[in-house]
Amino acid sequence: MDFLRAVVLGVIQGLTEFLPISSSAHLAIFPKFFGWDDPGAAYTAVIQIGTELAVVLYFWKDIWTIGSGWVRGVFSRVAREAPEWRMGWFIIIGSMPIVALGIALQDLIDREFRNLWVIGSTLVVLGIVLGIAERVGRKSRPIEQLTMRHAILLGFAQAGALVPGVSRSGATISMGLFLGYERAAATRYAFLLAIPAVVGAGIFKLKDIGGENAYGVGPTIVGTVVSFVVGLAVIHWLLKYVSTRSYAPFVAYRIALGTLVLVLVAAGVIGASTTVG
Repeated sequence: MDFLRAVVLGVIQGLTEFLPISSSAHLAIFPKFFGWDDPGAAYTAVIQIGTELAVVLYFWKDIWTIGSGWVRGVFSRVAREAPEWRMGWFIIIGSMPIVALGIALQDLIDREFRNLWVIGSTLVVLGIVLGIAERVGRKSRPIEQLTMRHAILLGFAQAGALVPGVSRSGATISMGLFLGYERAAATRYAFLLAIPAVVGAGIFKLKDIGGENAYGVGPTIVGTVVSFVVGLAVIHWLLKYVSTRSYAPFVAYRIALGTLVLVLVAAGVIGASTTVG
């Protein structure tokens, strides 16, 4: 049963990581619906490595270009004029807020933030924020116009995803839209910005697998592999979708799911707290 549950949660992770609907919220909510234990913050962090490996594979050329350009810039003044040098720094600086806050708020992330009152509320509130960003954002700036100031703002937006229900991609994309970036540009940068934070968090949490978590090493590996395969397909679909369509369906889904969770918790159908083990 642990392996079956790991496959189901791997599919959920792969489907929801890149959509602006919060994968960590779904990994906390759906086990409640199925009557399963919460898989735990460590399982959630580690299984996200699978979807980030999908990002690495899908954006391999971009990552290589940015990474090699940044390294060349360390040793060459001429290379520092290239856009790859600047983009490398944007990703490094933009990753710092979530790393610093993730370490400082570790206990809250593992326990208090996983309360369904918090998750349901953030799904609704950030759904409304995404809807406003979709409506008022100019959506005219290409990614080439990214500035250091905007990279820092996008980094702090991503840090909001430490609270399940916010959504890493949703928060970053919302900020990108508020700053006037194209949907595809905001989405693409959100994917790239997430790589250091998610892989780092997953590696940091590896030590906790098999401890205060519902699943051990084997099911966690299975869930991670499944999330990689599903996530790769979702990236390909989403980038095509946002080039011509709005985020309105995701806004409606977030508000509907968050409201349902709050109603079920208020009615006592499901408990607000999560249990592990």
